[in-house]
Amino acid sequence: MTDPALSELLDLALEAARRAGALLRDGRPADLGVAATKSSPIDVVTEMDIAAEKLIIGYLSDFRPDDGFLGEEGAGSPGSTGIRWVIDPLDGTVNYLYGLPTWAVSIAAERDGERVVGVVEAPMRRETYQAVLGGGAFANGEALRCRRPAPPLDQALVSTGFNYVGHVRAHQADVAQQLIPRLRDIRRGGSAAVDLCDVAAGRLDGYYERGLHPWDLAAGDLIAREAGALTGGRPGLPADGDLTVAATPGVFEPLQAALDELGAWHD
Repeated sequence: MTDPALSELLDLALEAARRAGALLRDGRPADLGVAATKSSPIDVVTEMDIAAEKLIIGYLSDFRPDDGFLGEEGAGSPGSTGIRWVIDPLDGTVNYLYGLPTWAVSIAAERDGERVVGVVEAPMRRETYQAVLGGGAFANGEALRCRRPAPPLDQALVSTGFNYVGHVRAHQADVAQQLIPRLRDIRRGGSAAVDLCDVAAGRLDGYYERGLHPWDLAAGDLIAREAGALTGGRPGLPADGDLTVAATPGVFEPLQAALDELGAWHD
């Protein structure tokens, strides 16, 4: 990597994610409970979500006090440098609450609105994923490539996620029911950031989900793309809250077309 500015951002993101991951892994109280709810009673926030976001923003602000921030747990400031940090301090909160291992810290840096750095720290996997725009994607220092050659769609292993709002989740279940016969199988991991990294690592052929926020996908989307995957939303659109699709080339277009046909973006 030849851009020292991006190198600095990557180093800061890696260290902030490492520290937050250690806090979440080692500081989880035995009696962890729900601190608040958001879109529904099952869309939960724990005290550890809040503590991890505070740690990340505090660390980054020590080095770059004039940058902007967008965090899942409420952090938001425009900044004055053209750099904005997009932070999910604990992606997979319900997994974390139940003691399941699939959760992660996700930190991305945008420069003038373009994602340029992404880091996903998955402590229970002992894996750190990272990418810099144009510089490839890596996990624990090893280069990542999405799965090649791409299988036909009916042999593709695809992951998805479900919304916390009941009627949206019911529609997503209907879409999944119609999609399953067209695939090898569907998985549901519980962390968008980890799913996107699994596409990057060749562990999944594809991933899709409706209802993601910028902090859910910012880092993982960049990591997947830098590993050679294609990402987007509805045909011709970028990944967004209506639909996020990531897949190895050869699976992406038929998966995206099938989801569009099934109306995966609306009820």
